[in-house]
This record gives sequence, structure tokens and C-alpha cells, in this order.
Amino acid sequence: MIEQVKKYLINLQNDICEEFGGLDSKSSFDKDVWERDDGRGSGITRVISNGSLFEKGGVNFSIISGDRMPKSATESRPELEGRKFKAVGISLVLHPDNPFIPTTHANLRFFIAENEKEEPLWWFGGGFDLTPYYGFEEDVIYWHQVANNACKPFGDKIYDRYKKWCDDYFYLSHRNEQRGIGGLFFDDLNEGGFESCFEFMQSIGNHFSKAYMPIIKKRQAIPFTKKHKEFQLFRRGRYVEFNLIQDRGTLFGLQSGGRTESILMSLPPKVQWHYKFKVEAGSDEERLTSYFLKPRDWIN
Repeated sequence: MIEQVKKYLINLQNDICEEFGGLDSKSSFDKDVWERDDGRGSGITRVISNGSLFEKGGVNFSIISGDRMPKSATESRPELEGRKFKAVGISLVLHPDNPFIPTTHANLRFFIAENEKEEPLWWFGGGFDLTPYYGFEEDVIYWHQVANNACKPFGDKIYDRYKKWCDDYFYLSHRNEQRGIGGLFFDDLNEGGFESCFEFMQSIGNHFSKAYMPIIKKRQAIPFTKKHKEFQLFRRGRYVEFNLIQDRGTLFGLQSGGRTESILMSLPPKVQWHYKFKVEAGSDEERLTSYFLKPRDWIN
């Protein structure tokens, strides 16, 4: 099982780095092949920084194992307590320099949890989501249409289910705000057998570039001002808060002894916090939170 998934994810990592790295005229994705000292993990971290298009981006592949599932995994699934595990996954975050291009995140993962007395438990998880700073309704609709297309071969209700899960997951409870305009999020997927679930995961991975690339090309030439950049840096603060306070993937990586450099590659290089930051009523900045960051049906 795990070798099939590993092969697909490494190929996907290469394809994404080639596609998106080819858009940047100043920088490219560096390659860092690493292995844990205890032999229980290895990976390939690809990072781009200070580019003409991407201020920072990372596409990380890793495969790890451990004697016990960390607390972040067993809290919601107590049956995993005490099991050994193997996990393979890819995680990416792209932070464009231009505030009119959204930040994006995607993740695909596969787990096997075992003990000596019971059958192994396996499952898939993942998804992709979009975090704009300046909203364009046609981009949001397009993003969700592609997400729907990725899910459609697997059932009419799949997109709705995983779109809602994404909205619920990427919610900053301490801010009473969504992180972005959503996309897809799924976890604990094993219904229908391994082959069907693996096909679904591949569909999500194969639709990521289709969803994000046209948005980049449409917005990358829009000129921006210092005001636009400052608002982007302020909103990036929300991204950092979510990743460090709430994100289960970040917590799992740190609690399982993962490679910190790779886990925290998702954080943007520049960010600002302001006390009681205010935006002008009726402005594009105000419309981001009053309209775009409100969960809704974007495609029907």
C-alpha cells in the first residue's frame, strides 16, 4: 500500500515544482533530501524563496514511522492509542509576492496504524484550500468548480461534504473568522477499499494545479501599492495563527518528532500584527471579511 502512495506523491511533488517553479523568473525550487537520525523518517523538501512570483513556497514530501500515535491523532480516535504507525504525505504552501494572488495550501496523506492483536487500520486524508487577500468572485467560483470536478466521479454528495469540512476546519475560533474561502478537506477516508480511496486522493492531487494555475496567470501582472502589501502582511498573521494554534497537521508533525524545518516551511517570510487594525468601510479590504470569508455555496 504505502509504496504505491509514496511513488505517486513523489511524482506529484516533482510535477508541481516544475509547473510552478517555471513561472518564476528569479528563483526556483531548491531540493533538500533529508533523513532522521533515528532512521524513522526521511523526505524531500523543496523550497522557493525571494522569487519574482513567489515570496516563499514549499512542497514537502515525507515518510515517517513511530511506536505510538501522537496525542493530536488519538484525541479524536481513541482506538489508535498504543498503535505503531507509518505515514506518508505531501504538504505544500505557496505565498506569492503580489497581494492580488491568493496564498494556497494543499496536503495529501496516508496512514497505517498497527498493533500485534488487531488488523491494521489505514486511511487517507488531505485537500486543498485558498486564502485570498483581495477577493475576485470569478476566481473563487472557478476554484470551487475545479474542486467539484475532482470529487464528481466519486459521488454527487462528496464535494458538498468535504467543502463543508474544509469550511469548518479552517476556522479561527479565537478570531471568529474563516482563514480563507475554503476548498476541500477530508480525513479518515477508508470507505470502499484501498483502490477507490487511492483514486480519490489522486484526483484531488491532480486537480490542484488546474485550480490554482489559472488564478496566478490572471492576477500576476496586476500592479500593487504599499497599502496593498501592508494589508497582505496583516492578513498573513491570521495564517500564522491558525498554523501554530489550531492546525492538527502541524501539531502531529511536532508531537511525532518530525523535522521542524520542514513542518514550519508553511509560514510566510514576512508578516505583521497591528493592534486594533481598522479597514475603511466599503473598501476592498473590508469586503474580504464581510463577503468573501463567509462560507457559502459558490457554484450553485
